[in-house]
Amino acid sequence: MDYNASTSPMSTGVGLFGGFTYLAILVLVVYSMWRVFEKAGKPGWAAIVPIYNIIVLLEIIGKPPIWILWMLLPCTNIVFGIWALNLLSKSFGKSEGFTIGLILLPFVFFPLLGLTDAKYLGPSAKEANGFGPNNQFGTNNPFNGNNPFGANNPFNQPPVTPTAAPTTPPAAPNPPTPPSTPIPPSTPEA
Repeated sequence: MDYNASTSPMSTGVGLFGGFTYLAILVLVVYSMWRVFEKAGKPGWAAIVPIYNIIVLLEIIGKPPIWILWMLLPCTNIVFGIWALNLLSKSFGKSEGFTIGLILLPFVFFPLLGLTDAKYLGPSAKEANGFGPNNQFGTNNPFNGNNPFGANNPFNQPPVTPTAAPTTPPAAPNPPTPPSTPIPPSTPEA
């Protein structure tokens, strides 16, 4: 009798079990991403639409749309993908350790982000949080307030000048108006 391992019931069962396990993990991660998008105020269904889910993710983390190009190009997509996951975890108030978890064990850490009480704090990218006057570094300004570019700011941000509302001098009080009919002088009574 010829034994063929590819037709044995044991190998078929292992293959089916592995396939169903993979499908269950995939559904869990996609549903978790759906919930992450909803927590960030974006449509949850965007998690299942290819390319568009990257665009929505960039909106959530506060990065410009040009990043879609960097996330689709080979080699750069790895760097920018890891960077995006780091910004995503920071947008939910998590640390770099959570980012490592999102990279290595997404089937554990995406549900932790989407299905627990983790709150979306807003985009963590500096571009989305505002920068402070004339720099894009926020509190981490390497120039410590001494911009070596002077008025020629390479970041194309107009200088912040306080604008005061125009002030008008206070109006002079109006003098009392005389009565319309003269009052006769009073005569002393005797």
